[in-house]
Amino acid sequence: MDLAPLTARLQARQDLAPAEVATAAVALAAPDVPEAGKAAFLTALADKGETVAEVAAFALAFRGMAVNPGVEAWAPRAIDIVGTGGDHAGGFNISSLVVLTLASAGVPVMKHGNRGITSKCGSADLLAGLGVNLQAPPETLRRALTELGYVFFFAPAYHPAFKHIGPVRKQLAEQGRRTVFNILGPLINPGRPAHVLLGVFSEAWVPRLAGALDVLGVEAGLAAHGVIGPGRGIDELTTATVNQVRGSGRLAAISGQWQAEDFGLKAAPFDELLGGDLATNLAIVEAILAGRGPAGLVDTIVLNTATGLWITGRVPTVRDGLGLAREQLLGGAVRAKIAATREFFAPA
Repeated sequence: MDLAPLTARLQARQDLAPAEVATAAVALAAPDVPEAGKAAFLTALADKGETVAEVAAFALAFRGMAVNPGVEAWAPRAIDIVGTGGDHAGGFNISSLVVLTLASAGVPVMKHGNRGITSKCGSADLLAGLGVNLQAPPETLRRALTELGYVFFFAPAYHPAFKHIGPVRKQLAEQGRRTVFNILGPLINPGRPAHVLLGVFSEAWVPRLAGALDVLGVEAGLAAHGVIGPGRGIDELTTATVNQVRGSGRLAAISGQWQAEDFGLKAAPFDELLGGDLATNLAIVEAILAGRGPAGLVDTIVLNTATGLWITGRVPTVRDGLGLAREQLLGGAVRAKIAATREFFAPA
């Protein structure tokens, strides 16, 4: 299996057809294809610039190689709250608390993620710290959807094909090189929820990832990037940033900029959104639930939760979801959800 002909096409700035992407995906996942050839292909693809069609074709190929957790009964109502990572902004794990708040409000959530790679504390790290068993088998996770209203799909457990791609990704990352795999994670959730709130590491990628969600057939999705300052941003929708947003599926007409004031919220300094290592972030969770959290961070979690309620059709507008979101977060429901999570995953 030789990637060289496809690499040559990319070096000539030619886009790949979906069938060629499918061939490349199989080669990238193969143990007998040399790492040098994989690195050259991924470098050429990034240098050319991935198209929406190429990204969607890679997502379809790796979805097809993923372990199926058997959650089709929940998928039409479920949402994933996910970011690409790679923004180096140092933000708190906003999406993890949004997962718990949405689940408390009765929205099934299927989160797909990993341990921190470009951050000190990834979504998997924080949720494990709150009691989630990252290695729970699919049958346990199906029961979790029924009893807790949410699941976490730990990416390494569901994407065995990535085993033979990881070393090349690491090698390229050490050279400061991004690859298509930096943006595929949010698109290859093995549960295939019909709704997605997708944080994007770069403003330029917002329309492209929204377009990829369209190609993948989501019911409704929103891609968002928070602009912190010139050349600096975060893969989150926040009350501290001007947020570039683009909708997908039922929300395809949504495009533009959102700010805290648009929803009756107060603009916050970005420092209020900062996180740290696991111990720091667990302390922040406790402060939030005790009513002592930074106002900007609390409002950002509330805004994202309300947006999730809107994406899934639970409320007619984002603003209509703010009250319910705040009530779940600060009124004891999320604290109870964490306690139920610890009990659910506790060793027998």
